[in-house]
Amino acid sequence: MIKEVCITIYLFVFKVIFNFFKLFPLKNKITFVVSFGDNSQYILEEIQKQEIAIKTIILFKGKSYLHFQSYPHLKKIPFDTYNIFTFLRTIYHLATSRHILIDNYFGFLAATKFKKEAEVIQLWHASGALKKFGLEDISIKNRSKRANLRFRKVYKNFHKVIVGSDIMANIFIRSFNISPKQILRTGIPRTDFFYQRNTQQIIVDRILKSNPELHNKKIILYAPTYRDNQLELNHLNIDMEEVQKQLGEGYILILRLHPAINITDNYQEKFPGFVFDYSSPKYDINELLLISDYLVTDYSSIPYEFSILNKPMIFYTYDLEEYKNNRGLIEDFEESIPGPIVRTTEELIHTLKENKFDLELLGEYSTKWNKYSNGNSSKNLVNYLFQEQNIKLSQEADSV
Repeated sequence: MIKEVCITIYLFVFKVIFNFFKLFPLKNKITFVVSFGDNSQYILEEIQKQEIAIKTIILFKGKSYLHFQSYPHLKKIPFDTYNIFTFLRTIYHLATSRHILIDNYFGFLAATKFKKEAEVIQLWHASGALKKFGLEDISIKNRSKRANLRFRKVYKNFHKVIVGSDIMANIFIRSFNISPKQILRTGIPRTDFFYQRNTQQIIVDRILKSNPELHNKKIILYAPTYRDNQLELNHLNIDMEEVQKQLGEGYILILRLHPAINITDNYQEKFPGFVFDYSSPKYDINELLLISDYLVTDYSSIPYEFSILNKPMIFYTYDLEEYKNNRGLIEDFEESIPGPIVRTTEELIHTLKENKFDLELLGEYSTKWNKYSNGNSSKNLVNYLFQEQNIKLSQEADSV
């Protein structure tokens, strides 16, 4: 109850300030509101590549600003801050931008009504969905009517939503209660990385140089999804000692935990030379996928990108029934994933040792879920955003 009251007051204040700044004219400006940042980074790079003249603002949460460190002159402002001046600046930029690109659920959208010339585009942070979210999230039944109404107001402010596949388009239509006309089939910008062969080799060389112990080893990337109410963990639900013992010196395991999770056990110290913790945001997940021979995950969206590389993956779902009941998964979860399901450490070890994976199934999976993510996703979206500006520049060039 107290939380709902605080949210209501916050949104009321946000709405009043936003409506004041709406009196100002819209500017030739694009504002990114990011909690992940990877999609936004690729879009920004494409804007610069096309030499599009537009003011760019980054409103960031957490450590997502790390994606923009190579842009020292870019205006980066922390979002959701207790600094009143900064708070006013963020609302001003939102109210006066022609383009607003977001990559997550942001509650402030429940208190905003943008000018008709402005457009909000949802970049989202997953190429696909194994677990339910939005209006299909099972936990919706535990929310208050006020909270559910607020969620619907947020989704209503998604003018467009980008997708990499028709399957994901249908999921968004149901989860956000949007129309098919609001879908942008541009592909997912961050997947462009998987088609940049020269860049990939440079990155692989850099990672291997920074950690020579990775050389000539089979690398297993363990990347479990975030689970509700598990911000603090004592240990992982996996017998790391047995994994090391059974697999031997030919393997290395890289940990990639959700950045919000704080785990007590230091596996890198406990298993030196075998476990390396790359959970820090300074390690890009796409770069870790490049150097990995196997992906071990559960309900994460990482398999959609990893499938582009056509490498084997294993789904370690030790709590499948519980997760289905409490969080919700797509109806055909077991049939739709492109790799074996294991429930125990012993099954995981056996599957890795056996090394029998259906790569043809992986290819079909990637084709289905990455239909529009073909290496030109950032370009497709930037062309959509600035098509009128590009046409005008082209006409001016023809008249010279």
